[in-house]
Amino acid sequence: MRIAVTIPCFKVKNNILSVLSSIGGEVDRVYVVDDCCPELTGQYVLDSQSDPRVEVIFHKENRGVGGAVCTGYKRSLDDGIDIVVKLDGDGQMDPALIPKIIKPVVQGEADYAKGSRFFSLRSLQAMPTARKVGNSCLSFVNKVSSGYWNVMDPTNGFTAINRQALSQLELDKIHKRYFFESDMLFRLATVRAVVRDIPMDAKYEDEQSSLDIRQVLVEFPPLYVKAFLKRIFYNYFLRDFNVASLEIVTGTPLLTFGTIFGAYHWHESIQTNQVASTGTVMLSVLPIILGFQLFLNAIMYDVNNVPRIPLSSLHE
Repeated sequence: MRIAVTIPCFKVKNNILSVLSSIGGEVDRVYVVDDCCPELTGQYVLDSQSDPRVEVIFHKENRGVGGAVCTGYKRSLDDGIDIVVKLDGDGQMDPALIPKIIKPVVQGEADYAKGSRFFSLRSLQAMPTARKVGNSCLSFVNKVSSGYWNVMDPTNGFTAINRQALSQLELDKIHKRYFFESDMLFRLATVRAVVRDIPMDAKYEDEQSSLDIRQVLVEFPPLYVKAFLKRIFYNYFLRDFNVASLEIVTGTPLLTFGTIFGAYHWHESIQTNQVASTGTVMLSVLPIILGFQLFLNAIMYDVNNVPRIPLSSLHE
């Protein structure tokens, strides 16, 4: 298999050469994507190293980390690459782990492998508290949104994807900025790709994260809700209609009716100072209980519906 690495570059001039020098011989091509970097990282790479595997691609305008990675993905598809690894240029990810991250993809056990820093206490202890809490919250939200209930650390950018999965993604529609990793999981879910977490440690040294926590709190929630609604529609109504689909269709009106009916009569009871009848209470409570139970069943179905057959095995 031909292996490539794509490295989005924006303000990583101080670390990029050490990252490139650490990439092992298992890699055939290295795409350095200068995302209109003010430090001129791309030109610095051309002037400072002579590795024949390295190709520098320049963006005339900044497209964000997702846009830069997708540029590398497109070039890899054109070059007939079998597996593409996404590696950051800031030195947080150890290139020595590339054989480990690509192993389940090479062996046909997964279509997409990603690093996870939540496997060992040592890695968690090294992680700053703010990132630890933020990643835990985002992990749960991402499980609901993407349907990959088996993965953690959704913002981890150390990933490997095979050609079969990559060729089925609409790369121009993937989020171009910091929601990129989460959006990738949503897109992979719509094509039923198998995703696997790979234990890894992260290095936290003198680099500064350009991801603002306030930006995450404001921009990410509506994007996650949108991705969730799209996934449910694609996987349970457009491409399939199963037990969970029936439970959603039945549970939604029951829960909605019970909640609205109960709220209306509760408000009316307060206004008139009269206790609602037993029948009125039951007419509200029963639909809520039934609707909630149907939603729980749908969630259990979704948890057990995580993709398990790699796309690569379907294309053999």
